[in-house]
Amino acid sequence: MYFIEYLSCNGHNLTDIYLYEHLVNTAGTEVDMRKRQQLFITKDLIDNAVESGFITTSSGSLAEGLDLPGSDIDVMFVIRDVDVIQDVRNIKHPIQRTTLLMETDTDHPGFSRLRLIAGGDGEHKFITNKFFQSTSKGLYLSVNEFVRNINNMFPEQQLSPHGPCLSDKGESFDFAFCLRSKYLPYNAIPWASRYRQQWPHNSTIDKIKKYGCLLVPIGPRDMLDCNVLWRISFSEAEKLLVHSFNFTQLLCYCLLKLTLTHIVNTDKHAEGLLCSYFLKTALFWVSEEIDIDTFQLSKLYFCFSKCLDKLLLWVKKCYCPNYFIPEHNMFLGKINSDNNSILLNVLDRIKRDGIDGLIKQLFPNDNGNCHLLQRNSKSSFIKLDFLFFRISFSDVQLNLLQCLTTLLFTESLIKSKYSTFIIDVCKYHHAEISQYAAQLLPTPTTTIATYNIHKRYHRHLQDGIKADAVSGWLLYASFYYVIGQFDVTMRLTDYVLSRCSSDMLLMDHSLYNNDHFIKYRRNVHHSMTLHDRIRTVNVHSVQYLQNSSLVPGELHLEVKDFDMLIPPIVMSHCLRFLCYHHFGDISNRQQALRDLHLSLKARNFVLYTLSDSITILGVCYEISGDKNTAYQCYDEALQCDGIICSSAAVRKSKLLEI
Repeated sequence: MYFIEYLSCNGHNLTDIYLYEHLVNTAGTEVDMRKRQQLFITKDLIDNAVESGFITTSSGSLAEGLDLPGSDIDVMFVIRDVDVIQDVRNIKHPIQRTTLLMETDTDHPGFSRLRLIAGGDGEHKFITNKFFQSTSKGLYLSVNEFVRNINNMFPEQQLSPHGPCLSDKGESFDFAFCLRSKYLPYNAIPWASRYRQQWPHNSTIDKIKKYGCLLVPIGPRDMLDCNVLWRISFSEAEKLLVHSFNFTQLLCYCLLKLTLTHIVNTDKHAEGLLCSYFLKTALFWVSEEIDIDTFQLSKLYFCFSKCLDKLLLWVKKCYCPNYFIPEHNMFLGKINSDNNSILLNVLDRIKRDGIDGLIKQLFPNDNGNCHLLQRNSKSSFIKLDFLFFRISFSDVQLNLLQCLTTLLFTESLIKSKYSTFIIDVCKYHHAEISQYAAQLLPTPTTTIATYNIHKRYHRHLQDGIKADAVSGWLLYASFYYVIGQFDVTMRLTDYVLSRCSSDMLLMDHSLYNNDHFIKYRRNVHHSMTLHDRIRTVNVHSVQYLQNSSLVPGELHLEVKDFDMLIPPIVMSHCLRFLCYHHFGDISNRQQALRDLHLSLKARNFVLYTLSDSITILGVCYEISGDKNTAYQCYDEALQCDGIICSSAAVRKSKLLEI
């Protein structure tokens, strides 16, 4: 509230306060934004704790610290086993990795061709000869073949092209597979030394120079048939730049994005001409050109106006210079002399309406209320929690050694962090990875399952309990089922079912609606830690890894080729059914089967796991001797939307053979 008091004491118009409060109410305080930035930094560190085929890096406005309505989760996967150089003298011998030469295109300075220099000697090369297009100058990496082969690697995800990215079916995640050059392209080198005011700081410039750039599989908009030009991306550099913003710059960025969404794109003629990347570029240029002390909260609207002036100038000229490569006109194929007048009219109107008009258009339900920040500050932690829920999934393509390495790394992060929120984020990932580690141990019933193996099971399973209210307990129940202690399994499933009330929230990594927020707010409070809130209110589906040592023997087929994600109520009733089956208790076995059937009918905590869940119901019917109903279940599982259970077709065909 200090800023509000400062403005009031210095005679500023209430509209300045309104604008500030509305932005903070929408985008959060500076503390909120810095926590979001740290959240994504921490996730990337944990995801990359062990070496795999890809380096995962978060990008987009969420990773930059902005959580505005409609924001997607953007994830970039940088292929490790490829070197992109800009000079053949950079080659290190002997060549063990695929090596490509970055050839900047003079007609399209923001793009590059990637010519094959050497195929490398590695056993498991990601990029093979089929990825290349032959030309008179050599073999060049094909954009189309690259994207097609990436898509074929993940058939179960049902990804579809979205610009240079692949999107999931719900379009809540954008995945960009790309290559990294440790060198800035030649035409971006002047950026580091050109004249500027105080921003960005030299330390930020040095980090960007050290990182280099990325190359993403999409060509220029004005060359639709081009297959060998790759866009040069500075997304990692831009994330570093936004992280270096002060709070006024961050709010100005939010204000620009809101203006695009609620004013520019609501004009049916101007919609789609501007994109948020152009706005961010304008803010970069303005931040570099004016004294950084200008970016004060009391001058927020003035800074916004400077960015608006920059955009107006660019639209008039039909030229938007890339921040790193000014020769790259990013308006090509988008804004030209045939349509720029439409956009100029919209931007001019925003300029003429001033701060009062801006507030009315962006926040039409204001009603003169100047206490928004005070009213909503206590619940801002909920928005941060829900962002964490959306991105909290971990990479499970790990072996046991990689899991243990990641656990040790996460423990070191916990000791090094000062923020309670980030420490709890690390604790969650530690618990989740502990669940994976337990499933990668030798099967507990084998002859090599010694006392020490069982001790390790208990250690990882006890750590896994801390991931949420129920999933760790269900894995423990599975462990006792596998070793034949069915009474313990029954007691644990009783406990899980008692926790799965209507007040609980399923962490499903998707977009949440207002009902979820209301339910969450009703059951948690600000004084609780994130760790306590998760274990009090959140339930996770149980994730059985491929060939998991903890999956019941009756379900081995379900995890033969892929992981399996099962809602907690479904798995609890399934385990109870299996226990009663072993007890020979037919009456209670049938009751457990009815409970399982009813829970699926009611869709209790069942979302995108429906196909797996219906398949499990079919397995239980088959065990009970009802082959016809089992067949119907397998057939229904194959008709579900989303990811289809890999074993449903196999089980259905086996029933036909009987």
